[in-house]
Amino acid sequence: MHRDMIAYGILSLPDGIDYYVKREAVMKKDYSKLWTLFKSMFILSACTFGGGFVIVSLMKKKYVEELQWLEEDEMLDVTAITQSAPGPLPVNASVIIGYRLAGVVGSLTAICGTILPPMIIISIISLFYEQFRTNPYIATALQVMRAGVAAVIFDVVINLAGNVLKTKRILYIVMMITAFTATYILDVSAMLIILTCLGIGLVDLAVTIRKKKGTVA
Repeated sequence: MHRDMIAYGILSLPDGIDYYVKREAVMKKDYSKLWTLFKSMFILSACTFGGGFVIVSLMKKKYVEELQWLEEDEMLDVTAITQSAPGPLPVNASVIIGYRLAGVVGSLTAICGTILPPMIIISIISLFYEQFRTNPYIATALQVMRAGVAAVIFDVVINLAGNVLKTKRILYIVMMITAFTATYILDVSAMLIILTCLGIGLVDLAVTIRKKKGTVA
């Protein structure tokens, strides 16, 4: 996660200038991936039903496992950031992934690929809303799709929990269990849980940086 925060400009390195020069050079080479980025985002957005968690799972399979543009821990960080930030989760994820690959141009490309399919589909549905609402076949199809959506969301939960367990950090594992208990059993607001985890994460980051500075000194 620290590496990603450095990449996003949140942290700095002693040799920061060389790092950013190399990073900009890599990003320029990645402009050739813009069409693939737009096309993949467009297809994922057009074929995804069930909300942000579903598309994040599909993004992971696409950009981590298939295209290998991102690392597993990077996708985990993207998921955490998009959940914490305001706005639709798929759009937030596309902004970060696009920027990670090709800077601002990549973000704009990914956003266009993400928002165009729902905008087109919803615009068409709005013209025939009454027919869609009362059609029994469409109602049955939506019911069946919910079962598939539940399975995909469950897959996301298993993958994210597995990634947290792989860190072998007691703090992260305890936070995950506590957050699940608070939201599922105690019905605590998700926003409060996210802000609390953010605060703990910042404190943990500050302690880690201080320890590293002490080791270097």
